Amino acid sequence: MKHGPLLAAGLALAMAAPAAQAGAADEALFKKQMRAFVKVDGAPPGAIATLRKNGSTKTFTAGVANTRTRAAARPTDHMRIASVSKAFSGAVALDLIGKGQLSFDDTIASRRPDLPAAWGAVTLRQLLGHTSGVPDYTQSKGFQKQLQTKPGGFVSTKQIIDWVRTDGLVFPPGSKYEYSNTDNIVVGLMAEAASGKTYPALLQEVVFGPLALSETTFPTRLPLPRPFIHGYVAAEGGFEDVTNLISPSGAWASGAIFSTPNDVNTFVAGYVGGKLATPALQAEQFKFFPGGRSSPPGPG
Repeated sequence: MKHGPLLAAGLALAMAAPAAQAGAADEALFKKQMRAFVKVDGAPPGAIATLRKNGSTKTFTAGVANTRTRAAARPTDHMRIASVSKAFSGAVALDLIGKGQLSFDDTIASRRPDLPAAWGAVTLRQLLGHTSGVPDYTQSKGFQKQLQTKPGGFVSTKQIIDWVRTDGLVFPPGSKYEYSNTDNIVVGLMAEAASGKTYPALLQEVVFGPLALSETTFPTRLPLPRPFIHGYVAAEGGFEDVTNLISPSGAWASGAIFSTPNDVNTFVAGYVGGKLATPALQAEQFKFFPGGRSSPPGPG
């Protein structure tokens, strides 16, 4: 989910092999850049990066994971990984496509006729690539009211959809790139319909289990498992700790996962390293929407 930089519980950078080949000078520069990053106005108070190569992991930190104790983040600390969770829903979708249970061209109407008819022609490919035009529920009045009045309350997937159920598409499907948290909610719902399994069960079967992500969970309630990296928002005179303020249920397949820097690194390495999908399916991930720019900035 898109909450702005200070709601990030920490910055877990899972670096690929080229970055892990850095020498001493590059590592020194990287440390300097991380220290500069946490001092930028609007940045989180702490950052952590794990670089892995040939079974060896190096950890770099800057700032703090807890503004009260001043402790630095550790690679085994839990954190809310927010929109990195979207890559997990992508992994589930690719797995089901590989098994023939889903197709990139499946439409919302064909898999989830209970969802708004106005969204019916949108395809799974468009949802995964944020070119669907499906309205972002985090921009709805209902979601904003939830945050203001009951941020820790349980939110069902039905409620998430209901917040934008009467809204039409923002633009014709496939015509542009625009980030929408609803996209990945619908991906999860389509995966459930295609497999006959719950989304949490699919995550365990497709991702958590095969990659041995023992410290990664998909919760519907707080609090974060201890030890954890704290999350903050800017407040007068410093930061306000909001680590256990907002229920993960309101993010579901769009951003509910709790994990650790070590587990995130393992996931990314497996995801891009071919452990979760065939080369042909992985190639589909790199078909970006030309010139796509949105929030957060990205190619599509």
